[in-house]
Amino acid sequence: MKRSLTALAAALLAIVTHSGCNDYGNTFQNNTGAALTFLSPSQISAGTSGFTLLVTGIGFVAQTKVRWNGAVIPTTVTLDANGNVLTVTATVSAALVAKPGIVTVDTKNPASGTGSNGLSNPINFIINPPPNPSPTLTSSSPNAVVGGAAAPLSLTLTGTNFLSNSDPTQASSVGWSMGGALTQLAVGTITSTQIQATVPVSLLANSGTANITAAITVSNPPSPPPAGCTGSSCAGGGGGGSSNVVHFTICPSSQASCVVPAVNPAASAAALVAEETPAVSLDGRYVAYTAIQDERAQIFLRDTCEGVGTGCQPRTTLLSVAGDGTAASGDSHTPSMSSDGRYVAFSSAATNLMENAPTGRQVYLRDTCAGAGDYCKPSTHLISTDPNGTLVGTESVLPSVSSSGRFVAFLAVTPSHASNQPAAETKSPAGGNNSGFRQVFIRDTCLGASNCTPKTTRISLQPGDGTGTDVKPAGPALSGNAGHVAIPGGNAATLFTRSVAVDDRVFLAITNQQH
Repeated sequence: MKRSLTALAAALLAIVTHSGCNDYGNTFQNNTGAALTFLSPSQISAGTSGFTLLVTGIGFVAQTKVRWNGAVIPTTVTLDANGNVLTVTATVSAALVAKPGIVTVDTKNPASGTGSNGLSNPINFIINPPPNPSPTLTSSSPNAVVGGAAAPLSLTLTGTNFLSNSDPTQASSVGWSMGGALTQLAVGTITSTQIQATVPVSLLANSGTANITAAITVSNPPSPPPAGCTGSSCAGGGGGGSSNVVHFTICPSSQASCVVPAVNPAASAAALVAEETPAVSLDGRYVAYTAIQDERAQIFLRDTCEGVGTGCQPRTTLLSVAGDGTAASGDSHTPSMSSDGRYVAFSSAATNLMENAPTGRQVYLRDTCAGAGDYCKPSTHLISTDPNGTLVGTESVLPSVSSSGRFVAFLAVTPSHASNQPAAETKSPAGGNNSGFRQVFIRDTCLGASNCTPKTTRISLQPGDGTGTDVKPAGPALSGNAGHVAIPGGNAATLFTRSVAVDDRVFLAITNQQH
């Protein structure tokens, strides 16, 4: 009798299991379709145009369909000559990403028999709020004062793209940098074009005989992640960043008045560019450098024809250029060149260098096609990116490219004090809090490599709440074979693989890249 009851219980369990199943899955049935690993892209800003979504995983078939919040969307499955699935892509319309939120993406294979729903595991796709704009600062009123003021000074800052403080977490902030120290000024009313800020008495002293100059900047935070988004992928919609600098003069307290001569903005920009180091190819033929054109800093490539036959004509080419040939819409700086002069990495605040370019300063790699032949067409690649959206909301600067042009190391500066900044694809066992303002990344572009997937790897981070950001950031230096990266300011850094201390403030990271 006992044995009969056991058999009956097993039969009932089988019946419940099968009868409780349906094509959409339920409590009793696990997903039985493909196994998804990642989406590319994995997040996007609300209000952007439609795009093609690449779904990566195993177990796809020719009839696989991609679902967006449970609804099938147009799907394309590419097969090889033997009928094996190569890629699965889906068309996501602009209407589906019109508003911020979190979407569930999965796939459905044709169900094959009882107990098979054909569903894959779900992966979240993040629709971020639109990126915050980058502010511009036009003037400060007043822009000078005699030192030794007895009361705090009220400043009126004029510019564009300021964010109101109706939401304190998304408000513009005002930085006052003087003598190597950065102070956040108290801020009152903020409109899109004006900010009222207060300078404390302690910052207005000048008992010396020479003028003291302070630098004022306005910073916008990146836009936040959508409501309910948690975890390392929820970095927000990005954008924001720091404005240009407006100078404020504090005259000696012994003077009766303080008058500041007018400054030529173009002259100031030219002075900044003059401090940049050009990049030169191994044979000395090509030189990449920064110069002013139409009051913007642009990247140029000079073919000197050094060491080439008499048929070569020296020429200069604009590298910071959009696909239609127009110059970059924002300032571009700090070129770094591959050994043969073909690839040039640089940082740019332009938003027209490629379609849907992120706001803020980004690192780009320009294929100049130098020495590549007529088949090659010059192109620009975004370097400061990764499939997980890790670098959303950072300012990426100071690139260093390997001799082949395949690898690019760069510095990413996070303009917020968020305590949960995510790490990009990383081999570091450290994990942990990634809240530092300055992080060094290396991008494998896969240029010249077969069976390679581009990826971005974190090399180091500086922990803490970002103190010391008033210090001018210094970038990494990448060795020719990308096996070593010298990292300044690394005395408290977490370095992946292993590192060698060079100095109290410099480490050498051994990346063990396979190339």
